[in-house]
Amino acid sequence: MSTTPEHSQTRLLVPSLMFIALVVVAVASLGTPLITSVATTFHVSLDSAQWTLTIALLSGAVATPVLGRLGAGPHRRATILTTLAVVVAGSALTVLPLPFAWLLVGRAAQGVGLGLTALMMGVARDHLPEGRSAPTIALISVVSIIGAGVGYPLAGLLAEYGGVRAAYGLGLFVTALAFLTAWRSIPKAPEGRSAHVDVAGALLLAGGLFLVLFLASQTNLWSHHLAVAVALAIVAALLLCIWTIVELRNKTPLVGIRAVRHPAVAGANIAMFVGGIGMYLLLTLITRYAQTPHSAGYGFGLTTFVAGLVLVPFSVLGFVAGKLTPRVRERVDAPVLLAGSAVVVGGGFVLFAAARSNLAELFVAVGVLGFGVGSFSATMPGVILAVTPKSETSSAMSFNYVVRSVGYSLGSAIGGLVLAAGTDTGQLFPNDGAYTTAALVGIAAMAITAMAGLALARQRSPETNPTAAPTGPPEERRPEQERKGADK
Repeated sequence: MSTTPEHSQTRLLVPSLMFIALVVVAVASLGTPLITSVATTFHVSLDSAQWTLTIALLSGAVATPVLGRLGAGPHRRATILTTLAVVVAGSALTVLPLPFAWLLVGRAAQGVGLGLTALMMGVARDHLPEGRSAPTIALISVVSIIGAGVGYPLAGLLAEYGGVRAAYGLGLFVTALAFLTAWRSIPKAPEGRSAHVDVAGALLLAGGLFLVLFLASQTNLWSHHLAVAVALAIVAALLLCIWTIVELRNKTPLVGIRAVRHPAVAGANIAMFVGGIGMYLLLTLITRYAQTPHSAGYGFGLTTFVAGLVLVPFSVLGFVAGKLTPRVRERVDAPVLLAGSAVVVGGGFVLFAAARSNLAELFVAVGVLGFGVGSFSATMPGVILAVTPKSETSSAMSFNYVVRSVGYSLGSAIGGLVLAAGTDTGQLFPNDGAYTTAALVGIAAMAITAMAGLALARQRSPETNPTAAPTGPPEERRPEQERKGADK
Protein backbone atom coordinates (compact mmCIF):
# COMPACT_ATOMS: atom_id res chain seq x y z
CA MET A 1 0.00 0.00 0.00
CA SER A 2 2.89 2.33 0.69
CA THR A 3 3.98 2.14 -2.93
CA THR A 4 0.62 3.29 -4.32
CA PRO A 5 1.11 7.07 -3.80
CA GLU A 6 4.65 6.78 -5.17
CA HIS A 7 3.41 4.93 -8.25
CA SER A 8 0.67 7.52 -8.79
CA GLN A 9 3.16 10.37 -8.49
CA THR A 10 5.50 8.70 -10.98
CA ARG A 11 2.62 8.13 -13.40
CA LEU A 12 1.65 11.82 -13.27
CA LEU A 13 5.24 13.02 -13.52
CA VAL A 14 5.79 11.85 -17.10
CA PRO A 15 2.90 13.81 -18.73
CA SER A 16 3.75 16.80 -16.53
CA LEU A 17 7.34 16.90 -17.74
CA MET A 18 6.27 16.54 -21.36
CA PHE A 19 3.58 19.21 -21.02
CA ILE A 20 6.00 21.74 -19.52
CA ALA A 21 8.61 21.04 -22.22
CA LEU A 22 5.96 21.40 -24.92
CA VAL A 23 4.60 24.67 -23.53
CA VAL A 24 7.91 26.52 -23.17
CA VAL A 25 8.95 25.63 -26.73
CA ALA A 26 5.55 26.37 -28.30
CA VAL A 27 5.33 29.76 -26.54
CA ALA A 28 8.88 30.75 -27.47
CA SER A 29 8.17 29.89 -31.12
CA LEU A 30 5.04 32.05 -31.28
CA GLY A 31 7.13 34.84 -32.80
CA THR A 32 7.52 33.00 -36.11
CA PRO A 33 3.89 32.91 -37.35
CA LEU A 34 3.08 36.31 -35.85
CA ILE A 35 5.82 38.45 -37.42
CA THR A 36 3.57 39.97 -40.08
CA SER A 37 0.72 40.54 -37.60
CA VAL A 38 3.10 42.25 -35.16
CA ALA A 39 4.42 44.55 -37.88
CA THR A 40 0.87 45.55 -38.81
CA THR A 41 -0.44 45.92 -35.26
CA PHE A 42 2.49 47.91 -33.87
CA HIS A 43 3.27 49.80 -37.11
CA VAL A 44 6.88 48.62 -37.25
CA SER A 45 8.98 47.19 -40.07
CA LEU A 46 9.20 43.47 -40.72
CA ASP A 47 12.86 43.57 -39.66
CA SER A 48 11.83 45.05 -36.31
CA ALA A 49 8.99 42.54 -35.93
CA GLN A 50 11.50 39.75 -36.61
CA TRP A 51 13.04 40.58 -33.23
CA THR A 52 10.00 39.09 -31.49
CA LEU A 53 11.47 35.72 -32.53
CA THR A 54 15.17 36.59 -32.40
CA ILE A 55 15.12 37.97 -28.86
CA ALA A 56 13.37 34.84 -27.55
CA LEU A 57 16.03 32.62 -29.12
CA LEU A 58 18.80 34.86 -27.73
CA SER A 59 17.48 34.87 -24.17
CA GLY A 60 16.88 31.13 -24.33
CA ALA A 61 20.41 30.39 -25.50
CA VAL A 62 21.92 32.62 -22.81
CA ALA A 63 19.68 31.28 -20.00
CA THR A 64 20.02 27.59 -20.89
CA PRO A 65 23.54 26.89 -19.51
CA VAL A 66 22.86 28.92 -16.35
CA LEU A 67 19.61 27.08 -15.69
CA GLY A 68 21.35 23.80 -16.46
CA ARG A 69 23.93 24.46 -13.77
CA LEU A 70 21.29 25.58 -11.26
CA GLY A 71 19.27 22.50 -12.13
CA ALA A 72 22.22 20.30 -11.17
CA GLY A 73 22.04 21.59 -7.58
CA PRO A 74 19.70 21.19 -4.63
CA HIS A 75 17.36 23.99 -5.68
CA ARG A 76 16.17 22.54 -8.98
CA ARG A 77 12.49 22.73 -8.07
CA ALA A 78 12.81 26.40 -7.07
CA THR A 79 14.72 27.09 -10.29
CA ILE A 80 11.97 25.53 -12.42
CA LEU A 81 9.18 27.39 -10.62
CA THR A 82 11.01 30.73 -10.72
CA THR A 83 11.75 30.35 -14.43
CA LEU A 84 8.13 29.51 -15.20
CA ALA A 85 7.04 32.55 -13.16
CA VAL A 86 9.29 34.70 -15.35
CA VAL A 87 7.73 33.13 -18.46
CA VAL A 88 4.21 33.83 -17.15
CA ALA A 89 5.13 37.44 -16.39
CA GLY A 90 6.58 37.82 -19.87
CA SER A 91 3.45 36.31 -21.38
CA ALA A 92 1.36 38.91 -19.54
CA LEU A 93 3.48 41.68 -21.05
CA THR A 94 2.77 40.37 -24.55
CA VAL A 95 -0.98 40.56 -23.93
CA LEU A 96 -1.24 43.94 -22.19
CA PRO A 97 -1.80 47.03 -24.42
CA LEU A 98 1.78 48.29 -24.06
CA PRO A 99 4.26 49.75 -26.60
CA PHE A 100 6.36 47.54 -28.88
CA ALA A 101 9.42 47.73 -26.59
CA TRP A 102 7.46 46.01 -23.83
CA LEU A 103 6.44 43.27 -26.25
CA LEU A 104 10.12 42.58 -26.84
CA VAL A 105 10.74 42.46 -23.08
CA GLY A 106 7.92 39.96 -22.74
CA ARG A 107 9.23 37.84 -25.59
CA ALA A 108 12.69 37.81 -24.00
CA ALA A 109 11.14 36.58 -20.75
CA GLN A 110 9.25 33.87 -22.63
CA GLY A 111 12.47 32.74 -24.29
CA VAL A 112 14.08 32.08 -20.91
CA GLY A 113 11.77 29.08 -20.62
CA LEU A 114 13.68 27.30 -23.39
CA GLY A 115 16.30 26.46 -20.77
CA LEU A 116 13.85 24.25 -18.88
CA THR A 117 13.93 21.34 -21.34
CA ALA A 118 17.24 20.04 -19.98
CA LEU A 119 15.93 20.36 -16.41
CA MET A 120 12.92 18.24 -17.31
CA MET A 121 15.36 15.56 -18.46
CA GLY A 122 17.24 15.80 -15.17
CA VAL A 123 14.02 15.31 -13.21
CA ALA A 124 13.11 12.29 -15.34
CA ARG A 125 16.51 10.70 -14.88
CA ASP A 126 16.47 11.22 -11.10
CA HIS A 127 12.89 10.27 -10.24
CA LEU A 128 11.68 7.72 -12.79
CA PRO A 129 12.42 4.00 -12.73
CA GLU A 130 15.32 2.92 -14.89
CA GLY A 131 13.10 1.39 -17.56
CA ARG A 132 11.03 4.57 -17.99
CA SER A 133 13.62 7.32 -17.67
CA ALA A 134 15.36 6.78 -21.03
CA PRO A 135 12.13 6.67 -23.15
CA THR A 136 10.77 9.69 -21.27
CA ILE A 137 13.96 11.69 -21.85
CA ALA A 138 13.78 10.77 -25.53
CA LEU A 139 10.17 12.00 -25.76
CA ILE A 140 11.01 15.23 -23.91
CA SER A 141 13.71 15.85 -26.51
CA VAL A 142 11.25 15.19 -29.33
CA VAL A 143 8.56 17.40 -27.79
CA SER A 144 11.09 20.23 -27.54
CA ILE A 145 11.38 20.07 -31.33
CA ILE A 146 7.82 19.44 -32.49
CA GLY A 147 6.38 22.02 -30.09
CA ALA A 148 6.87 24.67 -32.74
CA GLY A 149 4.65 22.77 -35.15
CA VAL A 150 1.91 22.60 -32.51
CA GLY A 151 1.94 26.33 -31.82
CA TYR A 152 2.07 27.54 -35.44
CA PRO A 153 -1.49 26.75 -36.61
CA LEU A 154 -3.13 27.76 -33.32
CA ALA A 155 -1.28 31.08 -33.24
CA GLY A 156 -2.11 31.72 -36.89
CA LEU A 157 -5.81 30.98 -36.37
CA LEU A 158 -6.08 33.26 -33.33
CA ALA A 159 -4.14 36.03 -35.05
CA GLU A 160 -6.45 35.94 -38.07
CA TYR A 161 -9.68 36.13 -36.08
CA GLY A 162 -8.69 37.81 -32.80
CA GLY A 163 -5.53 39.73 -33.55
CA VAL A 164 -2.00 39.35 -32.29
CA ARG A 165 -2.99 39.96 -28.65
CA ALA A 166 -5.36 36.98 -28.77
CA ALA A 167 -2.58 34.75 -30.11
CA TYR A 168 -0.26 35.83 -27.32
CA GLY A 169 -3.14 35.34 -24.89
CA LEU A 170 -2.96 31.63 -25.68
CA GLY A 171 0.66 31.76 -24.53
CA LEU A 172 -0.35 33.37 -21.23
CA PHE A 173 -2.99 30.70 -20.59
CA VAL A 174 -0.76 27.67 -21.25
CA THR A 175 2.26 29.08 -19.38
CA ALA A 176 0.09 29.73 -16.31
CA LEU A 177 -1.15 26.15 -16.60
CA ALA A 178 2.43 24.90 -16.90
CA PHE A 179 3.39 26.79 -13.73
CA LEU A 180 0.54 25.16 -11.80
CA THR A 181 1.51 21.76 -13.21
CA ALA A 182 5.12 22.22 -12.08
CA TRP A 183 3.99 23.41 -8.66
CA ARG A 184 2.01 20.21 -8.10
CA SER A 185 4.25 17.63 -9.76
CA ILE A 186 7.95 18.58 -9.75
CA PRO A 187 9.76 16.85 -6.84
CA LYS A 188 12.80 18.13 -4.98
CA ALA A 189 16.25 17.19 -6.22
CA PRO A 190 18.02 14.30 -4.48
CA GLU A 191 20.07 15.21 -1.43
CA GLY A 192 23.79 15.74 -1.65
CA ARG A 193 23.71 17.87 -4.81
CA SER A 194 25.62 21.15 -5.07
CA ALA A 195 25.81 23.75 -7.81
CA HIS A 196 27.83 26.94 -8.06
CA VAL A 197 27.13 29.30 -10.94
CA ASP A 198 30.30 30.65 -12.52
CA VAL A 199 29.21 34.28 -12.98
CA ALA A 200 32.24 35.31 -15.03
CA GLY A 201 31.85 32.29 -17.28
CA ALA A 202 28.14 32.99 -17.65
CA LEU A 203 28.79 36.58 -18.75
CA LEU A 204 31.48 35.56 -21.25
CA LEU A 205 29.29 32.83 -22.72
CA ALA A 206 26.29 35.18 -22.84
CA GLY A 207 28.30 37.79 -24.73
CA GLY A 208 29.69 35.28 -27.22
CA LEU A 209 26.34 33.59 -27.83
CA PHE A 210 24.56 36.92 -28.17
CA LEU A 211 26.93 38.00 -30.94
CA VAL A 212 26.77 34.62 -32.70
CA LEU A 213 22.98 34.51 -32.73
CA PHE A 214 22.72 38.20 -33.54
CA LEU A 215 24.97 37.75 -36.57
CA ALA A 216 23.01 34.67 -37.61
CA SER A 217 19.69 36.49 -37.45
CA GLN A 218 20.78 39.75 -39.12
CA THR A 219 21.43 38.58 -42.66
CA ASN A 220 21.27 42.17 -43.98
CA LEU A 221 24.35 43.00 -41.91
CA TRP A 222 26.44 40.54 -43.91
CA SER A 223 25.21 41.82 -47.27
CA HIS A 224 25.38 45.57 -46.53
CA HIS A 225 27.99 45.96 -43.77
CA LEU A 226 30.38 43.06 -44.24
CA ALA A 227 33.30 44.67 -42.35
CA VAL A 228 31.14 45.24 -39.26
CA ALA A 229 29.81 41.68 -39.40
CA VAL A 230 33.33 40.23 -39.66
CA ALA A 231 34.54 42.38 -36.77
CA LEU A 232 31.66 41.22 -34.57
CA ALA A 233 32.33 37.61 -35.56
CA ILE A 234 35.96 37.98 -34.45
CA VAL A 235 34.86 39.46 -31.12
CA ALA A 236 32.41 36.58 -30.64
CA ALA A 237 35.16 34.02 -31.36
CA LEU A 238 37.49 35.72 -28.87
CA LEU A 239 34.85 35.78 -26.15
CA LEU A 240 34.09 32.10 -26.63
CA CYS A 241 37.81 31.21 -26.60
CA ILE A 242 38.32 33.16 -23.38
CA TRP A 243 35.26 31.49 -21.92
CA THR A 244 36.69 28.05 -22.76
CA ILE A 245 39.98 28.89 -21.02
CA VAL A 246 38.16 30.21 -17.94
CA GLU A 247 35.96 27.12 -17.74
CA LEU A 248 38.96 24.76 -17.98
CA ARG A 249 40.68 26.55 -15.09
CA ASN A 250 37.56 26.83 -12.92
CA LYS A 251 36.93 24.14 -10.30
CA THR A 252 33.15 24.74 -10.56
CA PRO A 253 32.64 25.57 -14.26
CA LEU A 254 29.35 26.60 -15.81
CA VAL A 255 29.74 23.76 -18.33
CA GLY A 256 32.01 20.78 -17.81
CA ILE A 257 34.28 21.41 -20.80
CA ARG A 258 36.38 18.35 -19.97
CA ALA A 259 33.28 16.19 -20.19
CA VAL A 260 32.36 17.86 -23.48
CA ARG A 261 35.73 16.75 -24.83
CA HIS A 262 34.74 13.09 -24.42
CA PRO A 263 34.60 11.65 -27.97
CA ALA A 264 30.94 10.64 -27.62
CA VAL A 265 29.84 14.02 -26.25
CA ALA A 266 31.97 16.05 -28.66
CA GLY A 267 30.81 14.01 -31.64
CA ALA A 268 27.18 14.27 -30.58
CA ASN A 269 27.43 18.06 -30.23
CA ILE A 270 29.08 18.38 -33.64
CA ALA A 271 26.29 16.26 -35.15
CA MET A 272 23.70 18.40 -33.33
CA PHE A 273 25.27 21.62 -34.61
CA VAL A 274 25.51 20.63 -38.27
CA GLY A 275 22.26 18.67 -38.17
CA GLY A 276 20.50 21.62 -36.53
CA ILE A 277 21.59 23.83 -39.43
CA GLY A 278 20.07 21.43 -41.94
CA MET A 279 16.86 20.65 -40.04
CA TYR A 280 15.90 24.27 -39.42
CA LEU A 281 16.94 25.23 -42.94
CA LEU A 282 14.36 22.89 -44.47
CA LEU A 283 11.68 24.02 -42.03
CA THR A 284 12.39 27.63 -43.04
CA LEU A 285 12.31 26.82 -46.76
CA ILE A 286 9.01 24.97 -46.58
CA THR A 287 7.18 27.64 -44.56
CA ARG A 288 8.43 30.45 -46.81
CA TYR A 289 7.63 28.54 -49.99
CA ALA A 290 4.11 27.72 -48.80
CA GLN A 291 3.32 31.40 -48.09
CA THR A 292 4.82 32.80 -51.30
CA PRO A 293 1.99 34.21 -53.49
CA HIS A 294 1.22 32.72 -56.90
CA SER A 295 2.32 35.99 -58.53
CA ALA A 296 5.94 34.99 -57.88
CA GLY A 297 5.54 32.13 -60.38
CA TYR A 298 5.55 29.45 -57.69
CA GLY A 299 4.32 28.97 -54.13
CA PHE A 300 0.80 28.56 -52.81
CA GLY A 301 -0.04 31.91 -51.19
CA LEU A 302 -1.22 30.27 -47.97
CA THR A 303 -2.40 32.28 -44.99
CA THR A 304 -0.53 32.05 -41.70
CA PHE A 305 -3.07 29.58 -40.32
CA VAL A 306 -3.08 27.27 -43.35
CA ALA A 307 0.71 27.44 -43.61
CA GLY A 308 0.80 26.34 -39.98
CA LEU A 309 -1.33 23.33 -40.88
CA VAL A 310 1.38 22.28 -43.34
CA LEU A 311 3.55 21.65 -40.27
CA VAL A 312 1.06 19.21 -38.72
CA PRO A 313 2.73 16.18 -40.42
CA PHE A 314 6.03 17.44 -38.98
CA SER A 315 4.68 17.26 -35.43
CA VAL A 316 2.69 14.04 -35.84
CA LEU A 317 5.42 12.00 -37.52
CA GLY A 318 8.04 13.51 -35.24
CA PHE A 319 6.13 12.23 -32.23
CA VAL A 320 5.66 8.81 -33.86
CA ALA A 321 9.40 8.60 -34.48
CA GLY A 322 10.08 9.59 -30.88
CA LYS A 323 7.89 6.74 -29.63
CA LEU A 324 9.52 4.20 -31.97
CA THR A 325 13.13 5.21 -31.40
CA PRO A 326 13.63 3.61 -27.94
CA ARG A 327 12.49 0.27 -29.39
CA VAL A 328 14.79 0.60 -32.40
CA ARG A 329 17.70 1.39 -30.07
CA GLU A 330 17.35 -2.11 -28.62
CA ARG A 331 18.74 -3.38 -31.93
CA VAL A 332 20.70 -0.43 -33.35
CA ASP A 333 23.50 1.53 -31.73
CA ALA A 334 22.58 5.15 -30.96
CA PRO A 335 25.32 6.71 -33.17
CA VAL A 336 24.21 4.58 -36.13
CA LEU A 337 20.62 5.65 -35.49
CA LEU A 338 21.76 9.28 -35.47
CA ALA A 339 23.34 8.75 -38.88
CA GLY A 340 20.21 7.06 -40.18
CA SER A 341 18.03 9.91 -38.91
CA ALA A 342 20.25 12.41 -40.71
CA VAL A 343 19.80 10.41 -43.92
CA VAL A 344 16.01 10.58 -43.48
CA VAL A 345 16.14 14.38 -43.08
CA GLY A 346 18.37 14.50 -46.16
CA GLY A 347 15.65 12.56 -47.98
CA GLY A 348 13.22 15.33 -47.05
CA PHE A 349 15.56 17.82 -48.72
CA VAL A 350 15.73 15.64 -51.84
CA LEU A 351 11.94 15.48 -52.02
CA PHE A 352 11.63 19.23 -51.62
CA ALA A 353 14.29 19.90 -54.24
CA ALA A 354 12.76 17.50 -56.79
CA ALA A 355 9.00 17.85 -56.27
CA ARG A 356 7.17 20.83 -54.79
CA SER A 357 4.60 21.69 -57.45
CA ASN A 358 1.57 20.84 -55.29
CA LEU A 359 0.67 20.84 -51.61
CA ALA A 360 0.63 17.05 -51.38
CA GLU A 361 4.33 16.93 -52.25
CA LEU A 362 5.02 19.61 -49.67
CA PHE A 363 3.15 17.60 -47.03
CA VAL A 364 5.24 14.54 -47.85
CA ALA A 365 8.52 16.48 -47.58
CA VAL A 366 7.59 18.03 -44.25
CA GLY A 367 6.39 14.64 -42.96
CA VAL A 368 9.72 13.02 -43.85
CA LEU A 369 11.49 15.93 -42.16
CA GLY A 370 9.41 15.46 -39.02
CA PHE A 371 10.11 11.73 -38.83
CA GLY A 372 13.84 12.28 -39.27
CA VAL A 373 13.97 15.13 -36.74
CA GLY A 374 11.92 13.12 -34.23
CA SER A 375 14.24 10.14 -34.48
CA PHE A 376 17.35 12.33 -34.34
CA SER A 377 16.09 14.22 -31.28
CA ALA A 378 15.06 11.06 -29.43
CA THR A 379 18.45 9.46 -30.04
CA MET A 380 20.67 12.41 -29.11
CA PRO A 381 20.17 12.37 -25.29
CA GLY A 382 21.11 8.69 -25.09
CA VAL A 383 24.45 9.33 -26.82
CA ILE A 384 25.37 12.09 -24.37
CA LEU A 385 23.89 10.70 -21.16
CA ALA A 386 25.51 7.30 -21.67
CA VAL A 387 28.78 8.89 -20.51
CA THR A 388 27.31 11.53 -18.17
CA PRO A 389 26.72 11.16 -14.40
CA LYS A 390 23.15 11.62 -13.18
CA SER A 391 24.06 14.79 -11.31
CA GLU A 392 25.30 16.42 -14.54
CA THR A 393 22.28 15.55 -16.71
CA SER A 394 20.83 19.07 -16.81
CA SER A 395 24.19 20.73 -17.41
CA ALA A 396 25.26 18.32 -20.19
CA MET A 397 21.95 18.54 -22.03
CA SER A 398 21.84 22.32 -21.58
CA PHE A 399 25.10 22.65 -23.49
CA ASN A 400 23.71 20.42 -26.22
CA TYR A 401 20.64 22.65 -26.49
CA VAL A 402 22.81 25.75 -26.76
CA VAL A 403 24.62 24.05 -29.65
CA ARG A 404 21.24 23.23 -31.17
CA SER A 405 20.05 26.85 -30.84
CA VAL A 406 23.14 28.13 -32.60
CA GLY A 407 22.71 25.53 -35.34
CA TYR A 408 19.04 26.45 -35.82
CA SER A 409 19.86 30.13 -36.01
CA LEU A 410 22.60 29.53 -38.56
CA GLY A 411 20.25 27.31 -40.56
CA SER A 412 17.68 30.10 -40.71
CA ALA A 413 20.38 32.62 -41.61
CA ILE A 414 21.88 30.45 -44.35
CA GLY A 415 18.45 29.94 -45.83
CA GLY A 416 17.86 33.69 -45.83
CA LEU A 417 21.24 34.42 -47.43
CA VAL A 418 20.80 31.83 -50.20
CA LEU A 419 17.30 33.07 -51.01
CA ALA A 420 18.47 36.69 -50.90
CA ALA A 421 21.27 35.84 -53.33
CA GLY A 422 18.65 34.31 -55.64
CA THR A 423 16.43 37.41 -55.64
CA ASP A 424 16.73 39.58 -58.74
CA THR A 425 17.15 43.32 -58.36
CA GLY A 426 13.82 45.03 -57.85
CA GLN A 427 12.04 41.76 -57.08
CA LEU A 428 10.41 40.99 -53.76
CA PHE A 429 10.61 37.19 -53.91
CA PRO A 430 13.57 34.94 -54.84
CA ASN A 431 13.68 32.80 -57.94
CA ASP A 432 12.31 29.29 -57.67
CA GLY A 433 15.81 27.96 -58.35
CA ALA A 434 17.09 29.60 -55.17
CA TYR A 435 15.04 27.12 -53.15
CA THR A 436 16.69 24.25 -55.00
CA THR A 437 20.12 25.71 -54.26
CA ALA A 438 19.25 26.05 -50.57
CA ALA A 439 18.02 22.44 -50.54
CA LEU A 440 21.36 21.28 -51.95
CA VAL A 441 23.12 23.10 -49.10
CA GLY A 442 20.86 21.24 -46.67
CA ILE A 443 21.64 17.90 -48.30
CA ALA A 444 25.35 18.60 -47.79
CA ALA A 445 24.75 19.50 -44.12
CA MET A 446 22.87 16.28 -43.46
CA ALA A 447 25.54 14.24 -45.27
CA ILE A 448 28.13 15.70 -42.89
CA THR A 449 25.83 14.91 -39.95
CA ALA A 450 25.44 11.31 -41.10
CA MET A 451 29.21 10.93 -41.40
CA ALA A 452 29.63 12.36 -37.89
CA GLY A 453 27.20 9.74 -36.59
CA LEU A 454 29.08 6.93 -38.32
CA ALA A 455 32.37 8.26 -36.95
CA LEU A 456 30.82 8.17 -33.48
CA ALA A 457 29.84 4.55 -34.02
CA ARG A 458 33.43 3.62 -34.93
CA GLN A 459 34.94 5.51 -31.99
CA ARG A 460 32.42 4.30 -29.42
CA SER A 461 34.16 3.38 -26.18
CA PRO A 462 34.03 -0.35 -25.39
CA GLU A 463 32.58 0.27 -21.92
CA THR A 464 29.53 2.11 -23.22
CA ASN A 465 26.38 0.05 -23.50
CA PRO A 466 24.30 1.87 -26.12
CA THR A 467 21.10 0.06 -25.42
CA ALA A 468 21.03 0.48 -21.66
CA ALA A 469 19.21 3.28 -19.95
CA PRO A 470 21.66 5.99 -18.86
CA THR A 471 21.81 5.57 -15.11
CA GLY A 472 25.20 6.73 -13.94
CA PRO A 473 28.85 7.46 -14.66
CA PRO A 474 30.61 5.23 -17.20
CA GLU A 475 32.54 3.36 -14.49
CA GLU A 476 29.29 2.40 -12.78
CA ARG A 477 27.74 1.07 -15.98
CA ARG A 478 30.61 -1.25 -16.93
CA PRO A 479 29.96 -4.94 -16.37
CA GLU A 480 31.14 -6.19 -12.98
CA GLN A 481 33.64 -8.65 -14.45
CA GLU A 482 35.14 -5.89 -16.62
CA ARG A 483 35.55 -3.56 -13.62
CA LYS A 484 37.23 -6.31 -11.60
CA GLY A 485 39.62 -6.96 -14.44
CA ALA A 486 40.45 -3.28 -14.68
CA ASP A 487 41.06 -3.14 -10.90
CA LYS A 488 43.51 -5.99 -11.15
